[in-house]
Amino acid sequence: MPRKVKLILNPMADMGRAWTVANNLRPIVQEFHGDISWSGTVYPTHATELAKQAASEGCDLVIALGGDGTAHEVVNGLMQVPAEKRPILGVVPIGSGNDFAHALGIPKRSDHALAHALKAETVSAIDVGLLTDEDSGRKEYFDNTVGAGFDAVVTIRSHKLPIIKGFLMYLAAVIQTIVFNHVPARIQFQSDSESWEDTVLMTTICNGGREGGGFLISPDSKIDDGILQFLAVKKISRLMMFRLVPEFMKGAHLRFPHIQLGSFKTLRMQSDRPLYIHADGEIFTSFGSNVRNISFEVAPGALRAVKG
Repeated sequence: MPRKVKLILNPMADMGRAWTVANNLRPIVQEFHGDISWSGTVYPTHATELAKQAASEGCDLVIALGGDGTAHEVVNGLMQVPAEKRPILGVVPIGSGNDFAHALGIPKRSDHALAHALKAETVSAIDVGLLTDEDSGRKEYFDNTVGAGFDAVVTIRSHKLPIIKGFLMYLAAVIQTIVFNHVPARIQFQSDSESWEDTVLMTTICNGGREGGGFLISPDSKIDDGILQFLAVKKISRLMMFRLVPEFMKGAHLRFPHIQLGSFKTLRMQSDRPLYIHADGEIFTSFGSNVRNISFEVAPGALRAVKG
């Protein structure tokens, strides 16, 4: 059992409902026999700073309470800490998608997830991906998926849908994106084993297998196998994109010839048009960006995490 624990809460997760959920978790925290404290995020990237601070204060377990964005920021903070001093990561899913929690296999109920994280009985090493903007040198770690193209626009649009939440929010954004943002890019790919060029609507880099709260992008991806997957959707009609939506939800899309799936340890992408990119559901580049050259690499077993 960990001796010193930091809980990092994003009270605005799940459209502000995380605060209420976290309040109901206080009895579990009060039963913990050790040094435990809360910190709340108040601005974007704050969780990254709080995670680094927790490591410097000697915490051996840092738990992210929020959605995939909160976990993403905490992971980026922990990855800036030397490996020998890096605390264990725990996750309590209180967000809209909770796809990283799904990849870890931890309990869906927040109270069960917190009690499970505090016991820290099932800790093992997981891989972390690194995304680099080759033009500016900007780097960002990711724990689950990075999307370039269609699914990044879906993420941008989902952030503008305040009424609905969860998987329905992402599904509505998917429909909007098919109608209004059906623009493919010509991309040169170069992995550690092959090079090719194609016209694609969407490229998703997968450490975990699910994004958008229910789209099984790469169903067999494992977060502890030392490799990443890429999934590309080639140039197709809007009608075919609508046809593929339920197939992605079932994880049955890989049988279609418009879908390409592969594995890599390093990958470079050069696009003929600006790339809109999300990292774990956080916007990396948005409309108006001019990022066209990006790369990915895997850091095998870089982080210890509480798994289900």
